[in-house]
Amino acid sequence: MNLRRFALLPWLCLAVAGCATMQPRGMPAPSPVQAAQQQILVMLHAPPLHFRPDAGYTAGYDMARGDTARRRLGERVARQYGLRLLDAWPMPALGVDCLLMELPSGASATLLLRQVSADPRVAWAQPLHVYRTLGDDDPLYPLQPAASRWRLSELHAVATGRDVVVAQLDTGVDLAHPDLRGQIAEARNFVDDGAVPAEAHGTEVAGIIAARAGNGIGIAGIAPDARLLALRACWQLPGADGAAACSSFTLAKALQFALLQHAQVLNLSLTGPPDVLLERLLDAAMARGVTVVGAADAHAPGGGFPASLDGVLAVAGDPVGGRSRVWLAPSRDIPTTTPGGGFGLVSGSSFAAAEVSGLVALLRQLGPRMSATQLRDALAARTALGLGSERPKPIDACAAVVQAAGRCACDCGAPATGVGMPRR
Repeated sequence: MNLRRFALLPWLCLAVAGCATMQPRGMPAPSPVQAAQQQILVMLHAPPLHFRPDAGYTAGYDMARGDTARRRLGERVARQYGLRLLDAWPMPALGVDCLLMELPSGASATLLLRQVSADPRVAWAQPLHVYRTLGDDDPLYPLQPAASRWRLSELHAVATGRDVVVAQLDTGVDLAHPDLRGQIAEARNFVDDGAVPAEAHGTEVAGIIAARAGNGIGIAGIAPDARLLALRACWQLPGADGAAACSSFTLAKALQFALLQHAQVLNLSLTGPPDVLLERLLDAAMARGVTVVGAADAHAPGGGFPASLDGVLAVAGDPVGGRSRVWLAPSRDIPTTTPGGGFGLVSGSSFAAAEVSGLVALLRQLGPRMSATQLRDALAARTALGLGSERPKPIDACAAVVQAAGRCACDCGAPATGVGMPRR
Protein backbone atom coordinates (compact mmCIF):
# COMPACT_ATOMS: atom_id res chain seq x y z
CA MET A 1 0.00 0.00 0.00
CA ASN A 2 1.26 3.46 -0.84
CA LEU A 3 1.43 6.11 1.83
CA ARG A 4 -0.26 9.25 0.61
CA ARG A 5 -0.65 12.42 2.57
CA PHE A 6 -2.69 15.43 1.83
CA ALA A 7 -2.63 18.94 3.25
CA LEU A 8 -4.94 21.65 2.07
CA LEU A 9 -3.76 25.12 1.11
CA PRO A 10 -5.50 28.06 -0.57
CA TRP A 11 -4.86 29.33 -4.07
CA LEU A 12 -6.56 32.32 -5.60
CA CYS A 13 -8.23 32.72 -8.93
CA LEU A 14 -8.52 29.31 -10.59
CA ALA A 15 -11.46 28.58 -12.84
CA VAL A 16 -13.40 25.72 -14.26
CA ALA A 17 -11.25 23.72 -16.68
CA GLY A 18 -12.02 24.48 -20.27
CA CYS A 19 -12.95 28.13 -19.75
CA ALA A 20 -9.66 29.50 -21.11
CA THR A 21 -9.74 31.90 -24.00
CA MET A 22 -8.70 30.77 -27.47
CA GLN A 23 -4.99 31.15 -28.20
CA PRO A 24 -3.32 31.91 -31.52
CA ARG A 25 -2.52 28.80 -33.57
CA GLY A 26 0.64 27.14 -32.30
CA MET A 27 0.46 28.82 -28.87
CA PRO A 28 -0.25 26.51 -25.89
CA ALA A 29 -3.54 27.17 -24.11
CA PRO A 30 -3.11 28.69 -20.65
CA SER A 31 -3.48 26.40 -17.67
CA PRO A 32 -6.65 26.74 -15.58
CA VAL A 33 -4.58 28.66 -13.01
CA GLN A 34 -3.44 31.18 -15.62
CA ALA A 35 -6.88 31.47 -17.20
CA ALA A 36 -8.52 32.11 -13.86
CA GLN A 37 -6.50 35.23 -13.23
CA GLN A 38 -8.79 36.88 -15.78
CA GLN A 39 -12.12 35.59 -14.41
CA ILE A 40 -14.65 36.90 -11.90
CA LEU A 41 -18.05 35.91 -10.50
CA VAL A 42 -21.04 38.22 -10.90
CA MET A 43 -24.25 37.61 -8.95
CA LEU A 44 -27.40 38.98 -10.57
CA HIS A 45 -30.64 39.46 -8.70
CA ALA A 46 -32.78 36.48 -9.76
CA PRO A 47 -36.15 37.30 -11.35
CA PRO A 48 -39.17 36.21 -9.27
CA LEU A 49 -40.07 33.82 -12.11
CA HIS A 50 -37.51 31.29 -11.03
CA PHE A 51 -36.53 32.23 -7.48
CA ARG A 52 -38.54 29.91 -5.25
CA PRO A 53 -36.54 29.47 -2.03
CA ASP A 54 -38.92 26.97 -0.45
CA ALA A 55 -39.18 24.60 -3.41
CA GLY A 56 -36.92 22.66 -5.70
CA TYR A 57 -35.48 24.84 -8.40
CA THR A 58 -37.33 23.08 -11.18
CA ALA A 59 -40.69 23.00 -9.40
CA GLY A 60 -43.21 24.60 -11.75
CA TYR A 61 -40.47 26.29 -13.72
CA ASP A 62 -39.45 26.03 -17.36
CA MET A 63 -35.71 25.41 -16.96
CA ALA A 64 -34.85 26.07 -20.61
CA ARG A 65 -36.73 29.35 -20.57
CA GLY A 66 -35.06 30.39 -17.33
CA ASP A 67 -31.62 29.55 -18.63
CA THR A 68 -32.25 31.55 -21.80
CA ALA A 69 -33.40 34.59 -19.83
CA ARG A 70 -30.49 34.31 -17.42
CA ARG A 71 -27.93 34.13 -20.21
CA ARG A 72 -29.57 36.95 -22.15
CA LEU A 73 -29.31 39.28 -19.15
CA GLY A 74 -25.80 38.04 -18.43
CA GLU A 75 -24.73 38.80 -21.99
CA ARG A 76 -26.10 42.35 -21.70
CA VAL A 77 -24.19 42.96 -18.48
CA ALA A 78 -21.04 41.43 -19.95
CA ARG A 79 -21.17 43.60 -23.08
CA GLN A 80 -21.71 46.76 -21.05
CA TYR A 81 -18.48 46.21 -19.12
CA GLY A 82 -16.42 44.59 -21.87
CA LEU A 83 -16.61 41.15 -20.26
CA ARG A 84 -17.27 37.73 -21.77
CA LEU A 85 -19.89 35.42 -20.27
CA LEU A 86 -18.45 31.92 -19.78
CA ASP A 87 -21.10 30.15 -17.73
CA ALA A 88 -24.19 30.79 -15.62
CA TRP A 89 -25.82 28.88 -12.78
CA PRO A 90 -28.94 29.52 -10.68
CA MET A 91 -28.50 29.92 -6.91
CA PRO A 92 -32.10 29.95 -5.64
CA ALA A 93 -30.93 29.44 -2.06
CA LEU A 94 -29.60 33.01 -2.22
CA GLY A 95 -32.01 34.50 -4.76
CA VAL A 96 -29.27 35.15 -7.30
CA ASP A 97 -27.96 33.88 -10.62
CA CYS A 98 -24.21 33.25 -10.57
CA LEU A 99 -22.30 34.21 -13.73
CA LEU A 100 -18.71 33.31 -14.54
CA MET A 101 -17.18 36.10 -16.63
CA GLU A 102 -13.83 36.71 -18.29
CA LEU A 103 -12.03 40.04 -18.11
CA PRO A 104 -10.58 41.63 -21.24
CA SER A 105 -6.83 41.24 -21.60
CA GLY A 106 -4.91 43.67 -19.42
CA ALA A 107 -8.00 44.88 -17.52
CA SER A 108 -7.89 45.64 -13.81
CA ALA A 109 -10.01 43.12 -11.91
CA THR A 110 -10.27 45.47 -8.93
CA LEU A 111 -11.63 48.34 -11.04
CA LEU A 112 -14.09 46.18 -12.97
CA LEU A 113 -15.36 44.51 -9.81
CA ARG A 114 -16.04 47.94 -8.33
CA GLN A 115 -17.88 49.09 -11.46
CA VAL A 116 -19.93 45.92 -11.87
CA SER A 117 -20.86 45.82 -8.18
CA ALA A 118 -22.42 49.29 -8.50
CA ASP A 119 -24.83 48.08 -11.21
CA PRO A 120 -28.40 47.86 -9.78
CA ARG A 121 -28.90 44.51 -11.55
CA VAL A 122 -25.97 43.05 -9.61
CA ALA A 123 -26.26 41.73 -6.06
CA TRP A 124 -22.47 41.57 -5.76
CA ALA A 125 -19.36 40.69 -7.73
CA GLN A 126 -16.24 38.98 -6.46
CA PRO A 127 -12.97 37.35 -7.47
CA LEU A 128 -12.95 33.66 -8.35
CA HIS A 129 -11.19 31.89 -5.49
CA VAL A 130 -9.49 28.53 -5.50
CA TYR A 131 -9.25 25.66 -3.03
CA ARG A 132 -6.40 23.24 -3.66
CA THR A 133 -5.14 19.98 -2.22
CA LEU A 134 -1.41 19.26 -2.14
CA GLY A 135 0.62 16.15 -1.32
CA ASP A 136 1.98 16.06 2.25
CA ASP A 137 3.94 14.38 4.46
CA ASP A 138 -12.33 -5.80 5.85
CA PRO A 139 -8.82 -7.31 5.70
CA LEU A 140 -7.78 -3.70 6.40
CA TYR A 141 -10.51 -3.16 8.99
CA PRO A 142 -8.23 -3.88 12.00
CA LEU A 143 -5.88 -1.17 10.73
CA GLN A 144 -8.55 1.54 10.77
CA PRO A 145 -7.94 4.00 13.63
CA ALA A 146 -11.71 4.32 14.03
CA ALA A 147 -12.04 0.54 14.44
CA SER A 148 -10.08 0.66 17.70
CA ARG A 149 -10.16 4.26 18.91
CA TRP A 150 -13.82 4.78 18.07
CA ARG A 151 -14.89 1.11 18.57
CA LEU A 152 -16.56 1.16 15.20
CA SER A 153 -18.03 -2.35 15.31
CA GLU A 154 -19.80 -1.53 18.58
CA LEU A 155 -21.09 1.75 17.17
CA HIS A 156 -22.45 -0.04 14.10
CA ALA A 157 -24.54 -2.24 16.38
CA VAL A 158 -26.36 0.96 17.34
CA ALA A 159 -26.27 3.08 14.16
CA THR A 160 -24.91 2.90 10.62
CA GLY A 161 -26.10 6.27 9.30
CA ARG A 162 -29.09 4.66 7.58
CA ASP A 163 -30.87 7.05 5.19
CA VAL A 164 -28.93 10.12 6.38
CA VAL A 165 -27.99 12.20 3.32
CA VAL A 166 -24.28 13.10 3.32
CA ALA A 167 -22.87 15.24 0.51
CA GLN A 168 -19.13 15.29 -0.14
CA LEU A 169 -17.81 18.12 -2.34
CA ASP A 170 -14.58 16.74 -3.70
CA THR A 171 -12.95 15.22 -6.76
CA GLY A 172 -14.54 12.34 -8.63
CA VAL A 173 -15.20 8.97 -6.99
CA ASP A 174 -14.45 5.50 -8.38
CA LEU A 175 -18.06 4.32 -8.62
CA ALA A 176 -16.96 0.83 -9.70
CA HIS A 177 -14.73 0.24 -6.66
CA PRO A 178 -15.82 -3.04 -5.00
CA ASP A 179 -16.05 -1.38 -1.58
CA LEU A 180 -18.04 1.58 -2.97
CA ARG A 181 -20.24 -0.15 -5.54
CA GLY A 182 -23.84 0.57 -4.59
CA GLN A 183 -22.79 2.94 -1.79
CA ILE A 184 -23.17 6.18 -3.76
CA ALA A 185 -26.77 7.40 -3.87
CA GLU A 186 -25.97 9.93 -6.59
CA ALA A 187 -22.88 11.21 -8.38
CA ARG A 188 -22.78 14.53 -10.23
CA ASN A 189 -20.08 16.42 -12.09
CA PHE A 190 -20.01 20.19 -11.55
CA VAL A 191 -16.58 20.69 -13.13
CA ASP A 192 -17.37 19.78 -16.74
CA ASP A 193 -19.92 17.95 -18.88
CA GLY A 194 -18.18 14.58 -18.78
CA ALA A 195 -18.90 11.49 -16.72
CA VAL A 196 -17.64 11.46 -13.14
CA PRO A 197 -14.02 10.24 -13.34
CA ALA A 198 -12.32 8.01 -10.78
CA GLU A 199 -9.99 10.42 -8.95
CA ALA A 200 -7.86 9.95 -5.86
CA HIS A 201 -8.96 12.38 -3.16
CA GLY A 202 -12.70 11.95 -3.70
CA THR A 203 -12.42 8.15 -3.75
CA GLU A 204 -10.42 8.20 -0.52
CA VAL A 205 -12.88 10.48 1.27
CA ALA A 206 -15.86 8.44 0.07
CA GLY A 207 -14.34 5.22 1.41
CA ILE A 208 -13.82 6.68 4.87
CA ILE A 209 -17.39 7.94 5.02
CA ALA A 210 -19.37 5.13 3.44
CA ALA A 211 -17.40 2.06 2.29
CA ARG A 212 -19.52 -1.08 2.42
CA ALA A 213 -19.32 -3.00 5.70
CA GLY A 214 -19.37 -6.76 6.13
CA ASN A 215 -18.53 -7.70 2.54
CA GLY A 216 -15.27 -9.44 3.38
CA ILE A 217 -13.02 -6.99 1.54
CA GLY A 218 -11.21 -3.77 2.33
CA ILE A 219 -12.60 -1.47 4.97
CA ALA A 220 -15.86 -0.34 6.55
CA GLY A 221 -17.03 3.26 6.29
CA ILE A 222 -17.95 5.18 9.41
CA ALA A 223 -21.52 5.45 8.07
CA PRO A 224 -21.90 2.57 5.59
CA ASP A 225 -25.67 2.95 5.26
CA ALA A 226 -25.69 6.71 4.68
CA ARG A 227 -26.97 8.07 1.36
CA LEU A 228 -23.74 9.53 -0.01
CA LEU A 229 -23.91 12.23 -2.68
CA ALA A 230 -20.58 12.26 -4.52
CA LEU A 231 -20.48 15.78 -5.94
CA ARG A 232 -17.46 16.47 -8.13
CA ALA A 233 -16.65 20.11 -7.48
CA CYS A 234 -12.86 19.66 -7.64
CA TRP A 235 -10.59 18.20 -10.28
CA GLN A 236 -7.36 16.26 -9.99
CA LEU A 237 -4.27 18.13 -11.14
CA PRO A 238 -1.65 16.51 -13.39
CA GLY A 239 0.90 14.45 -11.51
CA ALA A 240 1.02 11.33 -9.41
CA ASP A 241 0.36 12.89 -6.00
CA GLY A 242 -3.41 13.23 -6.43
CA ALA A 243 -3.42 16.96 -5.67
CA ALA A 244 -6.65 18.67 -6.70
CA ALA A 245 -8.21 22.11 -7.05
CA CYS A 246 -11.71 23.56 -6.82
CA SER A 247 -13.10 27.00 -7.64
CA SER A 248 -15.70 29.16 -5.95
CA PHE A 249 -17.97 28.53 -8.94
CA THR A 250 -17.77 24.73 -8.99
CA LEU A 251 -18.18 24.53 -5.21
CA ALA A 252 -21.15 26.90 -5.26
CA LYS A 253 -22.91 24.83 -7.94
CA ALA A 254 -22.41 21.67 -5.90
CA LEU A 255 -23.57 23.36 -2.68
CA GLN A 256 -26.76 24.55 -4.35
CA PHE A 257 -27.43 20.99 -5.60
CA ALA A 258 -26.79 19.53 -2.13
CA LEU A 259 -29.36 21.90 -0.65
CA LEU A 260 -31.94 20.88 -3.24
CA GLN A 261 -31.26 17.23 -2.39
CA HIS A 262 -31.89 17.93 1.31
CA ALA A 263 -28.38 16.98 2.40
CA GLN A 264 -28.11 16.73 6.19
CA VAL A 265 -24.31 16.65 6.36
CA LEU A 266 -21.82 18.48 4.11
CA ASN A 267 -18.22 17.26 4.01
CA LEU A 268 -15.72 19.88 2.83
CA SER A 269 -12.25 18.32 2.95
CA LEU A 270 -10.65 21.43 1.49
CA THR A 271 -9.56 24.91 2.42
CA GLY A 272 -8.91 28.26 0.84
CA PRO A 273 -9.58 31.99 1.15
CA PRO A 274 -12.82 33.47 2.52
CA ASP A 275 -15.46 33.74 -0.19
CA VAL A 276 -18.72 35.74 -0.04
CA LEU A 277 -20.72 33.39 -2.27
CA LEU A 278 -19.66 30.24 -0.47
CA GLU A 279 -20.11 31.83 2.95
CA ARG A 280 -23.68 32.83 2.14
CA LEU A 281 -24.50 29.38 0.77
CA LEU A 282 -23.05 27.70 3.85
CA ASP A 283 -24.94 30.08 6.14
CA ALA A 284 -28.13 29.19 4.25
CA ALA A 285 -27.35 25.50 4.69
CA MET A 286 -26.73 25.80 8.42
CA ALA A 287 -29.89 27.89 8.83
CA ARG A 288 -31.75 24.86 7.44
CA GLY A 289 -30.17 22.56 10.01
CA VAL A 290 -27.42 21.13 7.80
CA THR A 291 -24.23 20.12 9.62
CA VAL A 292 -21.16 21.44 7.79
CA VAL A 293 -17.85 19.68 8.47
CA GLY A 294 -14.67 21.40 7.27
CA ALA A 295 -11.03 20.32 7.29
CA ALA A 296 -8.88 22.73 9.31
CA ASP A 297 -5.60 23.89 7.78
CA ALA A 298 -2.84 24.15 10.37
CA HIS A 299 -0.99 26.64 8.14
CA ALA A 300 -3.85 29.13 7.70
CA PRO A 301 -5.15 31.71 10.20
CA GLY A 302 -8.01 30.26 12.21
CA GLY A 303 -7.80 26.99 10.30
CA GLY A 304 -8.64 28.48 6.90
CA PHE A 305 -11.99 28.76 5.15
CA PRO A 306 -14.56 27.22 5.45
CA ALA A 307 -13.31 25.72 8.74
CA SER A 308 -13.07 29.22 10.25
CA LEU A 309 -16.69 30.07 9.43
CA ASP A 310 -18.90 30.33 12.50
CA GLY A 311 -21.03 27.22 12.86
CA VAL A 312 -18.79 24.91 10.81
CA LEU A 313 -17.35 21.87 12.61
CA ALA A 314 -13.62 22.45 12.07
CA VAL A 315 -11.74 19.15 12.20
CA ALA A 316 -8.03 18.33 12.32
CA GLY A 317 -5.72 15.62 13.56
CA ASP A 318 -3.54 18.09 15.45
CA PRO A 319 -4.34 21.32 17.32
CA VAL A 320 -4.55 24.31 14.99
CA GLY A 321 -2.82 27.49 16.10
CA GLY A 322 -5.19 30.38 16.85
CA ARG A 323 -8.26 28.16 16.79
CA SER A 324 -9.50 26.61 20.04
CA ARG A 325 -12.78 25.23 18.72
CA VAL A 326 -11.22 22.54 16.57
CA TRP A 327 -12.39 18.95 16.88
CA LEU A 328 -9.63 16.35 16.82
CA ALA A 329 -10.11 13.01 15.08
CA PRO A 330 -7.78 10.26 13.81
CA SER A 331 -5.90 11.61 10.81
CA ARG A 332 -2.80 9.50 10.29
CA ASP A 333 -2.29 6.33 8.23
CA ILE A 334 -5.98 5.73 7.61
CA PRO A 335 -6.70 2.85 5.21
CA THR A 336 -9.24 3.70 2.55
CA THR A 337 -10.35 3.08 -1.01
CA THR A 338 -8.25 4.23 -3.98
CA PRO A 339 -9.08 4.45 -7.70
CA GLY A 340 -8.89 1.26 -9.69
CA GLY A 341 -10.30 -0.93 -6.94
CA GLY A 342 -7.30 -0.58 -4.64
CA PHE A 343 -6.66 0.45 -1.05
CA GLY A 344 -4.03 2.72 0.49
CA LEU A 345 -3.07 4.70 3.57
CA VAL A 346 -3.84 8.42 3.77
CA SER A 347 -3.11 11.12 6.33
CA GLY A 348 -4.30 14.67 6.92
CA SER A 349 -7.16 16.87 8.02
CA SER A 350 -9.11 15.94 4.89
CA PHE A 351 -9.59 12.46 6.21
CA ALA A 352 -10.19 13.45 9.82
CA ALA A 353 -13.05 15.59 8.51
CA ALA A 354 -14.43 12.64 6.54
CA GLU A 355 -14.46 10.52 9.70
CA VAL A 356 -16.36 13.19 11.60
CA SER A 357 -18.86 13.54 8.74
CA GLY A 358 -19.51 9.81 9.04
CA LEU A 359 -19.89 10.09 12.81
CA VAL A 360 -22.33 12.98 12.43
CA ALA A 361 -24.39 10.74 10.12
CA LEU A 362 -24.61 8.17 12.94
CA LEU A 363 -25.75 10.88 15.35
CA ARG A 364 -28.28 12.18 12.83
CA GLN A 365 -29.76 8.70 12.49
CA LEU A 366 -30.12 8.39 16.27
CA GLY A 367 -31.40 11.94 16.74
CA PRO A 368 -33.01 13.20 13.53
CA ARG A 369 -34.25 16.33 15.30
CA MET A 370 -30.99 17.17 17.05
CA SER A 371 -30.20 20.87 16.96
CA ALA A 372 -26.73 22.13 16.11
CA THR A 373 -26.14 22.80 19.81
CA GLN A 374 -27.24 19.31 20.82
CA LEU A 375 -25.01 17.78 18.17
CA ARG A 376 -22.01 19.75 19.39
CA ASP A 377 -22.83 18.74 22.97
CA ALA A 378 -22.81 15.10 21.87
CA LEU A 379 -19.43 15.49 20.18
CA ALA A 380 -18.11 17.18 23.34
CA ALA A 381 -19.43 14.42 25.62
CA ARG A 382 -15.94 13.27 26.57
CA THR A 383 -15.81 14.49 30.17
CA ALA A 384 -13.08 12.17 31.44
CA LEU A 385 -10.33 14.48 30.20
CA GLY A 386 -11.82 17.53 31.89
CA LEU A 387 -11.15 19.63 28.81
CA GLY A 388 -11.87 23.32 29.09
CA SER A 389 -13.84 25.13 26.42
CA GLU A 390 -10.72 26.91 25.20
CA ARG A 391 -8.86 23.75 24.20
CA PRO A 392 -9.17 21.58 21.09
CA LYS A 393 -11.52 18.69 21.69
CA PRO A 394 -10.57 15.08 20.89
CA ILE A 395 -13.80 13.35 19.90
CA ASP A 396 -14.92 10.29 21.84
CA ALA A 397 -17.24 8.64 19.32
CA CYS A 398 -18.66 6.21 21.87
CA ALA A 399 -19.56 9.01 24.27
CA ALA A 400 -21.15 10.96 21.41
CA VAL A 401 -23.30 8.01 20.36
CA VAL A 402 -24.28 7.32 23.98
CA GLN A 403 -25.39 10.95 24.29
CA ALA A 404 -27.49 10.70 21.12
CA ALA A 405 -28.87 7.20 21.74
CA GLY A 406 -29.53 7.61 25.44
CA ARG A 407 -27.98 4.23 26.22
CA CYS A 408 -24.58 2.57 26.38
CA ALA A 409 -23.07 1.84 23.00
CA CYS A 410 -19.56 0.62 23.83
CA ASP A 411 -17.63 -0.71 26.80
CA CYS A 412 -18.91 1.93 29.17
CA GLY A 413 -16.59 0.93 31.97
CA ALA A 414 -13.58 2.67 30.47
CA PRO A 415 -12.98 5.72 28.29
CA ALA A 416 -12.30 5.12 24.62
CA THR A 417 -8.67 5.09 23.53
CA GLY A 418 -7.57 8.68 22.94
CA VAL A 419 -7.07 9.90 19.43
CA GLY A 420 -3.65 11.19 20.37
CA MET A 421 -2.05 14.17 18.73
CA PRO A 422 0.30 12.81 16.04
CA ARG A 423 2.64 15.16 14.30
CA ARG A 424 2.25 15.31 10.54
